[in-house]
Formats: sequence, structure tokens, C-alpha cells
Amino acid sequence: SRDNLSSIVVCPGKILRSKFGEFPHDEMIGIRFGSKFTSKNKKGFTYLLRPTPELWTLALPHRTQILYLPDIAYVTGQLDLKPGSIVIEAGTGSGSFSHSVARTIGDEGKLFSFEFHEERFLKAEAEFKSHGLLSSEGGPIRLEHRNVIKNGFGDLQGNQVDAIFLDLPAPWDALADAKRVMNVSKLLYTSRICCFSPCMEQVQKTCQTLQALGFSEITMFETLLRTHEPVSIPMPTVASAVTRIQEVE
Repeated sequence: SRDNLSSIVVCPGKILRSKFGEFPHDEMIGIRFGSKFTSKNKKGFTYLLRPTPELWTLALPHRTQILYLPDIAYVTGQLDLKPGSIVIEAGTGSGSFSHSVARTIGDEGKLFSFEFHEERFLKAEAEFKSHGLLSSEGGPIRLEHRNVIKNGFGDLQGNQVDAIFLDLPAPWDALADAKRVMNVSKLLYTSRICCFSPCMEQVQKTCQTLQALGFSEITMFETLLRTHEPVSIPMPTVASAVTRIQEVE
């Protein structure tokens, strides 16, 4: 179903086993993405989908709370990310936002992603490598194991970064060094920073620190997803409309 997604690496000889049946990998090889694939007992089926950041967000292994598509889309737009952008992300977490940013900025862009938790760093590194996103694999992501709150953003030069995204328990402690690396040399464009926080107390302290550091145009947003179900209502015929008018008169 749309809510039951799994990510697999298709390998000769392996079998995907689920409550819907067994799906041999050998028979998946060569099938077009989007195809309906029936189980061996012909009682279940699945669809083979091309990997995208949107699907990865829905299927990834959770190591932390993650950003979902409404927040990712809104943050990407507000930070004005585009091909070639240079971006900082801290922390990496489960890598949901990282995959979408990497797709947006392309191989000509750079995403400096920082994660302080060693186990999460190693798992993110393995996933980025297998997906071809690390800079060592020709991708845009440069992943580093670092506590940016205590140690800043390392060797990044000042006046370099177009956008910064902080998903940290105490983002205000990283703002001073974030300001140092932000690009302020462009006349028609200024760097932007987004701090993602679930608690109002975090937001208040972050806003106070931003103001103290001289940031302007500070705004706060909450994104909510509302699902609408379309219902078809047939238009009345001319005859029924005439009959109704006559009844009213």
C-alpha cells in the first residue's frame, strides 16, 4: 500500500519476504520502475519504485525524529536553495533533509553536514556512500563528525555559505559561528538561516540570540498538512432546475 514502503538493494539470488508473499530479486532485474510485480504464489503484489528523496523519507530507518515533506519543502523554499548553493546542516540525524537538499543543490552545490553522535554519523556515512551522495563518491555531501555547539563549523572559511539549517537542541549556541561563515558579499542576495525547534522556549531563546547578533527579518512559521477528499457532485439538469423553479413559484 502507499503507507507500506520498504527500501531494498536488488541482488541476484535474494528474495524479499513479506506478508504479501515472496518476491525473488532475480525476477525484478530488468523490470521498469513503476511496474506491478506479483509474488511467487500470485496472491500478492508490490510496485517497484525509483528511489527519490521523498520515498526515502517515508522508508528510511529512524535514528532520530525526522523532517517530513511539508517541512522540507517549506524550508527549502524559504532558504532559497537551488543548484549550486552552499549549505550547512547540523545535525544530520537520520538524513531525511540531507537527501532532499542534495537533490536540490545538485553535484555543483555543497552540503556540509555535521553530526555529533558517532553512531548516527557512521550510519549516515554508510547510507550517503551507498546512495552516491558523499563528496568522495562525486556527490555534494561533505559529512563530518563534530559537535558544532562546542567546536563551531571547523575549517569553513568566513563569508562562504549561502544557507544554514540547524536542527539542534540548543541552536542559539551555534549562531555566533554560523554568522561567521554566512555569505554577506552579494549585493542582491543575503544568506539565510533556519532553526528547526519543537518547543516555544527554544524558539524564544533562538530569536533573542539572533537579535543580539544583528540578524534581521526574523520570522516564525508552523507548517500543517491538511488532507482534502474530493467528492464529485453532479450538476442538476436544465429540466430539474426548471421544475424546481416552478415548485418555488
